[in-house]
Amino acid sequence: MMQPDLFGAARDDIVLSTGALFLPGFAVAEVVTLLAHIRTIAVCSPFRHMITPGGRRMSVAMTSCGRFGWTSGREGYGYTSHDPDSGQAWPLMPPVFRELARKAATRAGFADFSPDTCLVNRYAPGTRLSLHQDLDEGDMSAPIVSVSLGLPAIFLWGGPMRSDTRRRIMLHEGDVMVWGREARMNFHGVEPLPPGNGTCRYNLTFRKAR
Repeated sequence: MMQPDLFGAARDDIVLSTGALFLPGFAVAEVVTLLAHIRTIAVCSPFRHMITPGGRRMSVAMTSCGRFGWTSGREGYGYTSHDPDSGQAWPLMPPVFRELARKAATRAGFADFSPDTCLVNRYAPGTRLSLHQDLDEGDMSAPIVSVSLGLPAIFLWGGPMRSDTRRRIMLHEGDVMVWGREARMNFHGVEPLPPGNGTCRYNLTFRKAR
């Protein structure tokens, strides 16, 4: 069961649940810089549609930067130190990425967060992300920091069970979400991206893989 969009107009920090904080507009000042770095990262490690272990093509296009990158294939999900498409190390994480993630995590009560990976997701209109938990990280004590860029999207925020009630949260460019501790295993996803005044949505997801 879903609840209506709870966060249409407010721009103050919003507690979603214990351990989870929504920071509307937190990254607005860095948008242009973040997008420029995404373009550079994609030159080194292009976006690609990965295959699930079950053989399905993911609709979200992905790449990574940092010490590790997230991958998916017939062999399963996980992190690698090298881009399997090129055999080269993943692009370095830009300092502005790391500092933004650190500041957002600190704001949410997670001091000393030092991400070693950033997943960069690209959503075209019609693309969705099914409800899921983030289970592949070696350090589950570290939070997840998620930054929205480009087209707006409706984020689904659930609980520790897939059947739990989901909240629908409209995310705009520059919005940031942070979750950890009690909320670290909450299910979450993205509704199909509607067309808008732009070409796509990007999502930066900072994690501690190792």
